[in-house]
Amino acid sequence: MTKQRCMVLLTFITLFLAACGGGAPAAPTEPPPTPTPSGDKVAGEQAFLASCSSCHGADARGLPGVGKDLVASEFTTEISDDELLTFIKNGRPTGDPANTTGIDMPPKGGNPAITDQQILDIIAFLRSIHE
Repeated sequence: MTKQRCMVLLTFITLFLAACGGGAPAAPTEPPPTPTPSGDKVAGEQAFLASCSSCHGADARGLPGVGKDLVASEFTTEISDDELLTFIKNGRPTGDPANTTGIDMPPKGGNPAITDQQILDIIAFLRSIHE
């Protein structure tokens, strides 16, 4: 192979690698999503009893006209932990068309001191008792 052909081939390879990012993997355009920390179902049961049971019952089966049955609830299984965390933090006012009880679910179940981790613990508990 002549020197000129080698230079052409080398130039072609260099341009090809530059166009392909030099053979290095492309940097991600967005950082990967941060997974939601998981909850502790044992701690979640205690937090549920302290913050949620007055409307949803100590057994999470709901209280008629006050709070929904969370054991058989499809709602709690159809959404992700992140979505359920957001829902519990925001609550559901009576003006929300999805509110079928006619009673506000206050943000954080009415306990402004409850932490995200405690809510995640409650979610873990709810997931563990779901039928």
